[in-house]
Amino acid sequence: MATGFRGNGSSSCKYKCDTAANTLQWIKAIADFIRPYSFLINAPVVNFFKDRLWEAVDEEWMECLRKEHVKNLLLIPSGAVQEYWPDSLKKFIRTSKSLALGREQADLQMVLPGWCIASLNTVLSQGMNQKKKHEVEVLSAIISLIASDLKSHAIVDVGAGQGYLAQVLSFHYKHSVLAIDACSHHGNVTSARSERIKKYYSAQIRKSGLETNSLRLPKAMTFHVLSVDALKSLANMSLQDDHADKTSVTGDDLEKTSRQELKGLCSSGKEPSLVLAGLHACGDLSMIMLRTFVECKEVKAVINIGCCYNLLSEYGSDNEGVQNGFPMSFGVKSSGLFLGKSGRDLACQSAERWRNLENEGGVHNFELHAFRAAFQMVLYKYYPEVVATFPSVGRQGKALRRRKKREAALSSQCHEDKLEASQSDLIGGLPDNSNAFSHTISDYGSTPCEQAKSVDKYLLFENFCQSGLNRLGLQSLQDMDYYGIWMDNEPFAELIGPYWSLRAALGPVLETCILLDRLLFLQEQGESLDAILLPIFHPDLSPRNVAIIARKVGAT
Repeated sequence: MATGFRGNGSSSCKYKCDTAANTLQWIKAIADFIRPYSFLINAPVVNFFKDRLWEAVDEEWMECLRKEHVKNLLLIPSGAVQEYWPDSLKKFIRTSKSLALGREQADLQMVLPGWCIASLNTVLSQGMNQKKKHEVEVLSAIISLIASDLKSHAIVDVGAGQGYLAQVLSFHYKHSVLAIDACSHHGNVTSARSERIKKYYSAQIRKSGLETNSLRLPKAMTFHVLSVDALKSLANMSLQDDHADKTSVTGDDLEKTSRQELKGLCSSGKEPSLVLAGLHACGDLSMIMLRTFVECKEVKAVINIGCCYNLLSEYGSDNEGVQNGFPMSFGVKSSGLFLGKSGRDLACQSAERWRNLENEGGVHNFELHAFRAAFQMVLYKYYPEVVATFPSVGRQGKALRRRKKREAALSSQCHEDKLEASQSDLIGGLPDNSNAFSHTISDYGSTPCEQAKSVDKYLLFENFCQSGLNRLGLQSLQDMDYYGIWMDNEPFAELIGPYWSLRAALGPVLETCILLDRLLFLQEQGESLDAILLPIFHPDLSPRNVAIIARKVGAT
């Protein structure tokens, strides 16, 4: 009996996406909600100090949150509120939560009858961290179930990376697999790793006295630019005769290779049946997969988990003549909803990641945002022509985190020195009363170490600036007043945490909008296919955990 889809994995939400009408209603509710908060969504946070962005937020909200403990700020994207907060603030946070897809891992055995996860052996899981192992174990079992039900000739792993998923599908589940990626290095790694895994399995088979002829390796192909047409052309390829030889070609050679070297399934008299799969298909790659599924009759099913929404092309920007990553559906295009670059960036924020940050990690992240916003003031003052190019200085968190650890060690030593000095003073003849002792400790605590803490933060900022200039290929000028710029803006740095927490509350809502748009695109095709959104991974391990799973009705 064919595998069916039961439910949509979002039962905890008051909105539904089981039909195109319900999905569009949910999207419109999101559009209505986010419209008044465009000042939060579209704000370039690097201009936090320059444009005094906090002044656009309800003053009562900011006054309340600036005094809030960091652990409570980190819970805002998850929908947690404190009862003493203003009612309007609580409503904003709770509404954001209610409009976002539920992320609790679905009961996959209920939704996908016959699904059963298999724990990977140490050979197949070598090189995987805990997150990747969890993802590959869960997803490979889903793909294998659907491919087996469809009697698929092959699975195409789109954006395969180093081939972990493809190798599990090939060696463990015995499917014919084509792994494609834009990076030729990844293709080489996939092929080399597959050869090592094959040696292990070949040895095991020989020990059992069986033949190794049926042992297949996943093929590796490199596409420098992958399009819907290029992916559709793979439907004419046969992987059935591939046993031991690796095949690595580029997208430029695809047509020639397909015509001259590979057997077409159509020529064998059988209608080809392919399954497209993508684990965290980046940016527009998810759009390419879904469009290929719809347009190519040979593709019978697609399983897609997207990511990197910041890299999506968007309708209404400078590339209107091409197929865009957002929106895909006619319904969203007709609504005129536009996220913009800042909105797509914000959709990458994960409530789970925020919630799981330790207090120290949260403080560190807020400091980094403050440093970046203050560095923008440096650029505006000394390099105004560079600002016009929207410069990116990349991530500098690791270096600053190491410095913070050194700062914490020095702070600990400072505390020990204070206590030792205080006790020495008492021994030296200070009056024997508690007030005198408290006064001595207070003097040491409020003067040198608080000053040191302030100076250390400035030194971190100066280091950030020098690193940022270096990454931008700029030379530091002799008259640059880092200290003056930092001291002018530091009094407002405490507002960064509240501001970013409020923005991050909108992240899951915006991601939900992108995912619903993709689902609606499939639902608009009519009754020829079934499609669902399903949280398949544990969200604490893999925050991008919502899969789009679709199959053509009647496909066997």
